[in-house]
Amino acid sequence: MGTQALEGVGVLGEQRRTTVWRVIREAVLLATLFGVYSAGRQVAAKHTGPAFDHAREVLSFQNWLHLPNEAAIQQAALNFPHLIQSANLYYASVHAPLTAAVLLWLSIWRPKAYSNVRWTIAALTGLALIGHIAFPLAPPRMMPGFVDTGLAYDQSVYGADRAGSVVNQFAAMPSLHVGWAALIALSMILITRSRWRWLWLAHPIITFAVVVMTANHYWLDGLVALVLLAGCLPLLLRRGRLQADLPRTRNSVPIRQVLK
Repeated sequence: MGTQALEGVGVLGEQRRTTVWRVIREAVLLATLFGVYSAGRQVAAKHTGPAFDHAREVLSFQNWLHLPNEAAIQQAALNFPHLIQSANLYYASVHAPLTAAVLLWLSIWRPKAYSNVRWTIAALTGLALIGHIAFPLAPPRMMPGFVDTGLAYDQSVYGADRAGSVVNQFAAMPSLHVGWAALIALSMILITRSRWRWLWLAHPIITFAVVVMTANHYWLDGLVALVLLAGCLPLLLRRGRLQADLPRTRNSVPIRQVLK
């Protein structure tokens, strides 16, 4: 019995070390990919000359499609200051942290499915970067008839100086806020088995409403992101690994003990 206990402790220690190193490795990989993406956005920022012409083209095209008027939606929402402030907060605080938290959870508890999600989000982000470079686009908040709600309520993540900002404010097409939110929701619905997993659909729905309400994106920015995500789905669904949980054999140590 003592030998079995020692073997169990040894297995537990090995699983803990494996998990920790996997998380560190993935954090470094994702940080590297994000660094490349950020550098690409800075390259895109040097080619923003037609950004306002593109914005007028997008608005005209959306009008031709008879999509709901974003300016009218925003004007209606501005009658509810707490709603706008909540939307600003959601835009600034949920997008990246929630995505990172889900990726961390998957890398620990669903490592087989995680690799599919990782490469899907990398592919989606890469395609988005091409869009930022090829089609610089001024967001609605910079156009007549719209309000920059972030500045209006002192919650802006960009600031008032468009040219001097370290962030490329003309990388509106496509919307990674919408694309990442939809990918995270789809991944969690497919990977997890909880009866509550369908609530993840609220995240992309709220995100889409938020980016329109705050005038950070056009309808078309989000729709194009969803189309690009659809093109990346073979990476997400490859080899049927999304439903593959960690191995549970009779002699295995429960994964919940690994990080204790």
